[in-house]
Amino acid sequence: MGGVARAALLILADGRFPAGGHAHSGGAEEAVRAGRVRDAATLHAYCAGRLATTGLTTAALAAAACAGLGLAALDEAADARTPSPALREVSRRLGRQALRAARAAWPGPDLDALAAAHPRGAHQPVVVGTAARAAGLTPVDAAHAVAYEAVSGPASAAVRLLSLDPFDATAVLARLAPQLDAVAADAAACAVRAGRDGVDALPAAASPWLDIAAERHAARPVRLFGS
Repeated sequence: MGGVARAALLILADGRFPAGGHAHSGGAEEAVRAGRVRDAATLHAYCAGRLATTGLTTAALAAAACAGLGLAALDEAADARTPSPALREVSRRLGRQALRAARAAWPGPDLDALAAAHPRGAHQPVVVGTAARAAGLTPVDAAHAVAYEAVSGPASAAVRLLSLDPFDATAVLARLAPQLDAVAADAAACAVRAGRDGVDALPAAASPWLDIAAERHAARPVRLFGS
C-alpha cells in the first residue's frame, strides 16, 4: 500500500472524520445504564464482545464493498443482518453522513451512484467500504476502519459516561489491537468467499443483547448519545 493510501486510511479511521460517529456510543450508554460497563475491565469485555459479533459482520460488509461486490446486494445483506429497527435507522443515518464526507474527500462515480441509489442513506459499512475503494485502499483496510470504529466509539463514550480516565480507555483499545487485526483479516477473507459464492457467504454474527438494548435506548426520552 502506497503512502497516499496509508494517509487515506488514517483519515477514514480518524474520529474527527465528519461522519457523525461522535454522537453515537455503540450501545455503551445502555450498557452503562444496565451495569454491564462500569470500569476499564468491563469496557474491555464489552468491546471484545462487540468486535467479535457486530464488528466482524460490519467489517466483512465493508471489505466486500471495497472489493467491488454489488452494492445493492450488500445493502440488502446489511439490512438482513441488522434485526433491530433502531440500529437499521442508525446505520443508514450514519451512512448518509459518511457518504457526504467521503464524496467531498474522494469524489468518484461509485460514491455518486451509491448516493443516487440510496437518497435516505445506504448502510454505514457499505458506504465506508465504497469510500475505501474510492480512496485506493484494500478490503482489509476497509475492514480495519469499520472494526476499529466498533470499539473506538464505545471507548470514547465511556470516558464521558463514566468519567473514565482517557488513558485507561486508550489502553483498552491498545489491548484489543490483536483481536482487531484478526477480525479485519477474517472479514477480508469472508469478502473473498462472498465474491465467489455470493453475499450469503458473508458472516451474520450478532448479539441479541445489543439489539434489545438499542430498542430500549431509542425509546428513552432522555439520552446523551444517539445510539
